[in-house]
Amino acid sequence: MKIVSILGMGLLLLTACQSNPTITSHRQLAIVKEKGVVIPQETQQLLKVVTKDWDAKEGVLQRYERDQNSSWHKVGQAIEVILGRNGLGWGRGLHTIPKDAKYIKQEGDGKAPAGLFVLGHGFGYQKFESDFPYTQYRQTDHCVDDSHSQWYNQIVDSTKIKKDYKSFEHMKLKNNLYEYGITVEHNPQAIANAGSCIFVHIRNHSGKGTAGCTAMDKDKIVEILKWLKEEKKPLLLQLPQEELKKIHDDSLK
Repeated sequence: MKIVSILGMGLLLLTACQSNPTITSHRQLAIVKEKGVVIPQETQQLLKVVTKDWDAKEGVLQRYERDQNSSWHKVGQAIEVILGRNGLGWGRGLHTIPKDAKYIKQEGDGKAPAGLFVLGHGFGYQKFESDFPYTQYRQTDHCVDDSHSQWYNQIVDSTKIKKDYKSFEHMKLKNNLYEYGITVEHNPQAIANAGSCIFVHIRNHSGKGTAGCTAMDKDKIVEILKWLKEEKKPLLLQLPQEELKKIHDDSLK
């Protein structure tokens, strides 16, 4: 049976954007619980997305790689991205949601998740050579965004399971938005209504924002897929500028 769990980037306006429930180590989660947003030492690659504020649907993505002295260095040029049409809300990942959080992501709210997240696997419509896990999807592969389903926040092969969901998105669309993408491991425990199907994927150019994903031009996401390496345990750090200032690592600012 082909079932891919999704912790960890449809149409930008009409479909959900997904996540991959790959379980993170208890040690990592313990660190994060104590200190808020903390990037684990074993992570050597990072996608940092910053927005002007919580309401912004545009942002800038910068790649980083960590050296032997634990300092981060920029890789490549900054990339313009489009995010949730209603901005950002704290998601569920490798961080603790602040007790006084004003914005928390919910299913169908049109917000992209803020926080620190595992990048699950690359995906697309055709085969792709990469040092990062990659899956070629078909139209019968579904990402389930129905909170009442046992398959909520998972990518499943609909031909091999008992379908109990009413809402989902095809992982191979009639357009090119999912021709290349990366799953973001948001809401790994699949908490009902906490948000599902979060990806990094190709953008359209309507300028109206996504349903919760992070989108960019096709050539940029291909470049990122070629750069990612599984052994470097890459993460996505996605925050508005005011929250980024609270991270105690000057090499990321």
